[in-house]
Amino acid sequence: MLKRLLIIALCLSSWAAPSWAQSEPEAVPAEGAPPAPEQILVVGQKPGPGMWKVSKDGHVLWIFGTYSPLPVKMDWRSHEVDAVIKRSQEYLAPPSAKLDLPIFATALALPQLIGINKNPNDATLRDVLPPEVYARWLPLKEKYLPKNKERDRPLIVANELYGAALHQAGLASSTEVRKQIETMVNAKKVKVTRSDIEVRIDNPRAILKELKKAPLEDVACFADTLTRLETDIDAMRVRANAWAKGDIAGIRKLDFVDHQKSCSDVMRNNAALRDHPAFKEAEPRMRALWLANAENALAKNESTFALLSIKDLLDPKGLVAALAAKGYAVEQPE
Repeated sequence: MLKRLLIIALCLSSWAAPSWAQSEPEAVPAEGAPPAPEQILVVGQKPGPGMWKVSKDGHVLWIFGTYSPLPVKMDWRSHEVDAVIKRSQEYLAPPSAKLDLPIFATALALPQLIGINKNPNDATLRDVLPPEVYARWLPLKEKYLPKNKERDRPLIVANELYGAALHQAGLASSTEVRKQIETMVNAKKVKVTRSDIEVRIDNPRAILKELKKAPLEDVACFADTLTRLETDIDAMRVRANAWAKGDIAGIRKLDFVDHQKSCSDVMRNNAALRDHPAFKEAEPRMRALWLANAENALAKNESTFALLSIKDLLDPKGLVAALAAKGYAVEQPE
């Protein structure tokens, strides 16, 4: 429990950390929010997109791309994925990181958690937001977070607002697809290789103390979240349908404001974390470890199966692009 509390405090939201936060925030109903309306989304059993094929010397790495958010009760099943897992010798899990916190230091840091989510000096959103941004917030507050007290930092409120909006739209984070895939992997007794790193924080109390007293540069995060909710809810449902039908071209065509990047940058650029070696090195370490595991698997296995986010697969600077730059043949699904 101590570690979980500190993770929340250090990240200040479930998607404000660097790339170890791979998924969207959970879409949960806000206190006092109206019940979610019925949404006509994908129905029936859906296979998701085809797989990316990375190959060299007759050895193949098949990569399935996950997407979020997806319909709350979508029935997902891919016979193609099931067949590839069955004939593969290894499964590569997505890269991830976890905090390594000394027990005694964590206990000493607990008092700093009190009020960590609040604006310094008891300020409200009206006090810390530009007037035009605050005016845009009010109708969305009324729609999604009517009981919000406006004392939390913009980063915290943006996370809650986005989750409540997903709930009303009938959408949720896509963790179920990964759970189903890893159940299939375990059932077939495929070797699992994880690209997990530990981020060692020896003095969490000092970091939390600095975070608590300093204002965060999170207005851009808040404004971008408003923009996405003002313009992108319908497009989220369209992209969810495109993913479910395997329409990669459809996903590519739908541009949207990436509020997650501006919210992640709040913590990346914060003085308390920006220069901390553990945080500076985390993303490059995860990337290097996954690439090393992928190359090792390609060298020894006839078939390997992996899971990455669609965003990373389509990113010209992502992990698959890095494999292509190393000379591996990469084929995208049609």
